[in-house]
Amino acid sequence: MNIAAEKQTGVDDPRYAEAFATVEHALEQFRNCSDEEKERLQRDLSQLREMAEKLTHGQVEIVVFGEISTGKSALVNALIGRQVAEVNVQGGWTREVWKVDWEGVGHVLEGLADSRLVIVDTPGINEVGGNRRQELAHEVATRADLILFVTDSDVTDTEHDALTELVSASKPVLVVLNKSDLYSREELFQLLSVLRDDRLLDIVPPENVVTAAADPREVEYVIQSASGSESREWRTPEPQVEEVKSRILEILEQDGMGLIALNAAMYAADKTDRVARLRIELREKSANQTIWGFAAAKSLAVAVNMIPIADVVGGSAVDVSMVVTLAHIYGLQMSWVHAQRLIASIIKAAGWVVATEYATHFVANIFKLATLGYGTVLTAVPQGAAAGYGSYIVGQAAKYYFEHGASWGSEAPKSVVRRILDQTDKESVLNHLKDEIRAKISRNRYSEQSDDGSQD
Repeated sequence: MNIAAEKQTGVDDPRYAEAFATVEHALEQFRNCSDEEKERLQRDLSQLREMAEKLTHGQVEIVVFGEISTGKSALVNALIGRQVAEVNVQGGWTREVWKVDWEGVGHVLEGLADSRLVIVDTPGINEVGGNRRQELAHEVATRADLILFVTDSDVTDTEHDALTELVSASKPVLVVLNKSDLYSREELFQLLSVLRDDRLLDIVPPENVVTAAADPREVEYVIQSASGSESREWRTPEPQVEEVKSRILEILEQDGMGLIALNAAMYAADKTDRVARLRIELREKSANQTIWGFAAAKSLAVAVNMIPIADVVGGSAVDVSMVVTLAHIYGLQMSWVHAQRLIASIIKAAGWVVATEYATHFVANIFKLATLGYGTVLTAVPQGAAAGYGSYIVGQAAKYYFEHGASWGSEAPKSVVRRILDQTDKESVLNHLKDEIRAKISRNRYSEQSDDGSQD
């Protein structure tokens, strides 16, 4: 994709090519997702494709944030040069995130003749019920190439917190002190000093704190005629946004290409991380369900099997099937033979746990032989639970192995299994498996006896 983009645009900036490669890599991660993962990530995929399109055409997005009634929409109108956003003194009229092309500004990224600037307005950060709006604002901020934060006085604690969070997105941020016409020259000088040298000193560079009067108040003019007579007239001055516009263009002239390239790369990397997190989450859930399912199945198979030794053979087959299934969950293929070898290495690492399981089997099987199989009713629950616990440990160890790309990573199997054992509440697992055995036996209408030896 980066090669195609270079041919299309003629841009040979290595940062631009690298950004395209990062976006392409992120898209590749989506292509390799399972159907369930694709369904969960459908919106993310759409957003990533939009980012690829944005990068291809060199679209620069300037996002406007601020509390209600600070004049955000008026600033957008003033920059655009026409009425595109509704302005109301009551505030809170920007209900959704929306965008408009900033035409006539005359800025084009080098090598991208069809590039354009887009101004994006967002809901007020302090609107009632604004949780969803803040989520939308956050989503837009991750796409933003440059952020305008509008205030009309010394920043409040709410504004300060929001501004700090926006700065953490690693995008250029301009703080626009709007409604500057409401202050005297001395008051404005003092307020700017407070913002630049104190409140925002460690957050925004002083040169990025600028002033504007996007919707100036009416001013009374004294008009003197040629005859010397005077009249008074109230007029609304032209919006004063040149300082904002100049600083925006100065930043873009300095390194506009670098901004969009870095932003696209960061955005794609974030989406790649999200894919990885979701895969881990879904696979973790599916793997744990599989482990519990096979452990319970082995518990029951061993518990109700009246034939000595056959329960051990059947239980081993369950473990192999479990490992093969886990491999499939993690997108790996494993043969029956390789699964047996992996189980053998886990059993060897588990040591005393497996020894306990087989000791339980040995005692139970002797009792089964002595009672011609009828002792199964007394050994069912403890023997089945012990067998299931062994499977649970094998499953957790195998899960770790597959999570790390079919390897033990930098650790030895013994240390991995020991840590799993230390982190496992054995009694809780055994009690869970015993409950499973009892419940399934009680639901078996062909069973003639319950696990405590009484007649059904």
